[in-house]
Amino acid sequence: MSLIVDNIRDESTPTEALLPTATASTRADSVFDSLRTAIVRGELSPGSKINEPQLSKLYGISRGPLREAIRRLEGCKLVEIKANVGARVVELDIQKAIEIYEIREALEGLACGLAAERATSADCEQLRALLARHEAQIESEDGKRYYQKEGDLDFHYLIVSLSGNTRLFNLLCDELYHLLRLYRVQTSSQPSRPAQAFREHHRIVDAIEERDAMLAELLMRRHIASAKATLLAQLDHDSELNPIGVGS
Repeated sequence: MSLIVDNIRDESTPTEALLPTATASTRADSVFDSLRTAIVRGELSPGSKINEPQLSKLYGISRGPLREAIRRLEGCKLVEIKANVGARVVELDIQKAIEIYEIREALEGLACGLAAERATSADCEQLRALLARHEAQIESEDGKRYYQKEGDLDFHYLIVSLSGNTRLFNLLCDELYHLLRLYRVQTSSQPSRPAQAFREHHRIVDAIEERDAMLAELLMRRHIASAKATLLAQLDHDSELNPIGVGS
């Protein structure tokens, strides 16, 4: 766990700087955000045990608010809590990945088609500006990584929001969002994937800008199918190296 802790926060960073406010609820919110980011980025390893005493000391927070944060992570599907075992980060699982990407392909394809019907010129400009930022990121990483921050800085989140469908948004950008991001991040460091994903994103925006809903949906579905193939190959490779479990 020590390596994980070092990845979450450098020891030279004062706890007060990390959690500047004093209320228990605000501290729980801050810890929840920090732990969620650490899990999504892989800094808390899949399958690793949540060490409450160590995290309580690290964040300068009592066990009550910490457990509240952990329960919220369970609600995001990022943590599993079992009686007499405690809390663990979810493990990356091939069957779970298949099911998640089947959902993504269908629902994000639909969202993309709706976005093509409803997006304005200003919306398309926002998508182009976001891709320009992502391109700069890829160049700074020498094409090795394509990590997207959450919310409006996330291409997929923005596409779903432009669909104008509240129920679709709630499914993809609330209930499943951070679990989806956990799996998406796994493909961001694959050698050929960042540049390929960026090209596919540009084609998707082209279709949205042209208001071609059928093409936009098709391109998004193909994009996610390609990402799924990359992820499954990686998980299969990891399971061969570690037959006990990807996150063990």
